[in-house]
Amino acid sequence: MRYAVIAAGEGSRLAQEGMTTPKPLVKIGGECMVDRLVRIFVAAGAKEVCVVCNPSSEAYIKSRQEAGAPLRSIVRTTPSSMHSMYELMPMLEGDEPFVLTTVDTVFRESEFQDYVAAFEKMVAAGEADGLMGVTTYIDDEKPLYVATDDDLNIRAFLDADENPRYVSGGIYGLTPCALATLRRCVDRGESRMRNFQRALLSDGLQLKAFPFTKVIDVDHAGDIAKAEALLR
Repeated sequence: MRYAVIAAGEGSRLAQEGMTTPKPLVKIGGECMVDRLVRIFVAAGAKEVCVVCNPSSEAYIKSRQEAGAPLRSIVRTTPSSMHSMYELMPMLEGDEPFVLTTVDTVFRESEFQDYVAAFEKMVAAGEADGLMGVTTYIDDEKPLYVATDDDLNIRAFLDADENPRYVSGGIYGLTPCALATLRRCVDRGESRMRNFQRALLSDGLQLKAFPFTKVIDVDHAGDIAKAEALLR
């Protein structure tokens, strides 16, 4: 299975709050967010982690590669996470499923291990085309609500709360057929990961939800303390 990290964002909200560190290098519990994800992915079985980053993080990513970290990187400045995923496509194409997250997604490592095991089992059984990390914890300015049935099959991705129980956690496990949908989204001029996820359902892909207790997106300086409290 392949693993990838979207780390091409500018971190503009953190910068507005006085943080000059590039977002992937912001530390949670003394560890850079990108390094934390690479470590967790390797513990889950990754032989290589694909990263798309912007020029502000390029030197650090290259230094980690030279130090032996199992990283494969591409440097791009993109307008959205969906476009960052598109830039990763050449590294994700093939027969293997993949797990992808944004660099600012903080979750409990033990839950991620359970998620990967569930995704691998799901793929082996041919039960669905994707397993999306979700949570009941809402701490986002514009959450993406995820409507599911009782068996955690995803029925819709919603901008407004229409009584769904979950919101997206920014953790995506997908089979290779999802990349055709991604290509069509970009060709149509669409943007944002939520529109890509909606397109997956429109294209007939079967998606299931995997609940995490909490997922923190580090968009603001105050989110760092929240993330560290989650990990404690």
